[in-house]
Amino acid sequence: MPSVAVPVEDAGGRLDVCLARILPEHSRSRWQGLIADGRVKINGEIVTKARTTVSGGDRVDYEIPPPRASALVPEDRPLDVLFEDQDLLVLNKPPGWVVHPGPGHEGGTLVHALLHHCPDLSGIGGELRPGIVHRLDRDTSGLLLVAKSQRAHRALVEQFKERKVTKEYVAIVFGRPEPETGTVRTLIGRSASNRQKMTTDTEHGRTAITRYAVVASNERISLVRLWIETGRTHQIRVHMTHIGHPIVGDAMYGARKKESASIGASRQMLHAERIAFTHPISLEDLEFSAPLPDDMRAILSGIVGRQAS
Repeated sequence: MPSVAVPVEDAGGRLDVCLARILPEHSRSRWQGLIADGRVKINGEIVTKARTTVSGGDRVDYEIPPPRASALVPEDRPLDVLFEDQDLLVLNKPPGWVVHPGPGHEGGTLVHALLHHCPDLSGIGGELRPGIVHRLDRDTSGLLLVAKSQRAHRALVEQFKERKVTKEYVAIVFGRPEPETGTVRTLIGRSASNRQKMTTDTEHGRTAITRYAVVASNERISLVRLWIETGRTHQIRVHMTHIGHPIVGDAMYGARKKESASIGASRQMLHAERIAFTHPISLEDLEFSAPLPDDMRAILSGIVGRQAS
């Protein structure tokens, strides 16, 4: 059983806080779970309360159980990997691919393909979401980060939490937003009438902030560039509808199916085009971009009259 000594400067503090500082490869919540499970001792005595006070020089023994074997079966499906090293990978997700397994999607998800590509991924960040640090909706294409080690997962999650990751999207929306550049700031919460949807019509939601700029437009649609300062579920889709310009193809949030089909859209025209972050281990600043998928390019070249870059 490995052990550490409590530094003098941590005397009088909580056990979970101390361990998370000394051994940062595991989050504070992870340490709380290990303590509650009886996997931590102070001076040979098992403790089960994370708030236990520590003293300088205390010997803390701890046990980290091996990751639980995943019940998910790896699937050999091609991945568009833009970058990969021992700690993370960056991939370009095509539209129509579900990220996480769940009801109705027990197989064929991105997670199943990742487990085949990275056999050691199981258990990183959770059994059902190995390595995943953020998400894209099924019909949203573009860039996705995946952690390949526990320390990378924790560091990337913290970067997202502290809003240090820059995410830039492009969308094709109905109409032309006015003004052409702006910021949408609302609360977003789950709809009381449809639990699969999110809404700005709430008093109990969480603050959501989206910046946008119109790139090109005609009398029917606009190409809009978007930056999200918060990461709420369906945030961009909800905010574009909130300002009266739903994303083409997004029937859930107000885009009429027939009108979308007449333009050539069979899914929501939203793409995660650019991401910038700090490598969780080397601390190198990294930036990646993904080209627009063919269906968005076709709509832009035929309707807006420009070739998307």
